[in-house]
Amino acid sequence: MRITCHKEMLNEKLQLLLKTVTTRSTMPVLSGIRLDAKATGKVEAASTNMELSLRVVFDASVKEEGAIVLPGRLFADVTRSLPPGEVSVISEAEEPQVTVASGKASFKMNSLPASDFPRLPELPEDEAFELEAGPLTETIDIVARAASRDETRPVLTGILVKFGKSSIKMVATDSYRLSVKETKVKSSLAEKKEAIVPRQSLEELSRIIAASSEKNVRIGMADGQIVYGVGATKVASRLIEGQFPNYQQLLPEEFKHEIALDREEILEVVSRIGIMAQKNAPLKMRFTAGELTVSAQTPQVGEATESLPVAFEGEEIEVGFNPEFLREGLESVPQEQIFLRIISPLRPGLLKGKEDDFFYLVMPVRLTA
Repeated sequence: MRITCHKEMLNEKLQLLLKTVTTRSTMPVLSGIRLDAKATGKVEAASTNMELSLRVVFDASVKEEGAIVLPGRLFADVTRSLPPGEVSVISEAEEPQVTVASGKASFKMNSLPASDFPRLPELPEDEAFELEAGPLTETIDIVARAASRDETRPVLTGILVKFGKSSIKMVATDSYRLSVKETKVKSSLAEKKEAIVPRQSLEELSRIIAASSEKNVRIGMADGQIVYGVGATKVASRLIEGQFPNYQQLLPEEFKHEIALDREEILEVVSRIGIMAQKNAPLKMRFTAGELTVSAQTPQVGEATESLPVAFEGEEIEVGFNPEFLREGLESVPQEQIFLRIISPLRPGLLKGKEDDFFYLVMPVRLTA
């Protein structure tokens, strides 16, 4: 294989592919990046950790076709260090070493057989559909933060995605909070589809869309995999098997209070007072007639209190929340006014905007006297 391409472009593609290069696998080839040069002047580069895979295509001067696997992180580090200009990647037949050169700098590194690299899922074009990229990333960015990071409960590390003909709905929970967002979207989908998709793959998709100028995303699901196409870039991920929690059962049928809050103001107060909620200390919200007092206290550290006017009537009530979960919920509401619905100190609180397309349920923290 003999190719020449621009250093900056190659470096950009390799940095993206590093997201799925692993150094912990018993399969050495998974620590590599596969290059496949075509006579058409296109090079496909790919990486995978067997859970998530990425493929990109870029233009190059292809003097000789071929496929090789280079150690991913080393290849990326070498490329980044090269002087500006053209980079040559040369692999001789039957030779394990590959030359990477630019200007007067030249590196030789050992390669692995391309035949050892796993076969990656293809986008099933006959069943694929298109979605608007903007509304898709908006929904991912709002909901994904509520998905669990605990790998012992795989279903909760995923996001329930419901693809509709004119909308997309995502649901995520880590059992301490629940985030649900439905967004209108233009779609070519013929029939509704539903799947539990790993959070990591959706977040990676969002980053790729943000860095591209593509207006639509192609999506296909088959054989327990989901594949996204963003221009010439493809992201593939396994789907999570199992039963997602019935989130409708988690929602209280009615709330005792609904308090309107200015998003910017309450975010500032929660972020400021939350500094003193350390070592798992709760953030307390005490509602009295016309006033909300936010406070936090951590023994051997200190305490903080701040009050602000709110439209609250009725008997005084004090509720405690995890400060990080509360702050992330407030950040997720896409409108200037936030509505906090509460029942009692031991029941979950619900955050939403004026519209009914998003809500965020957060469990309370039991307060001690």
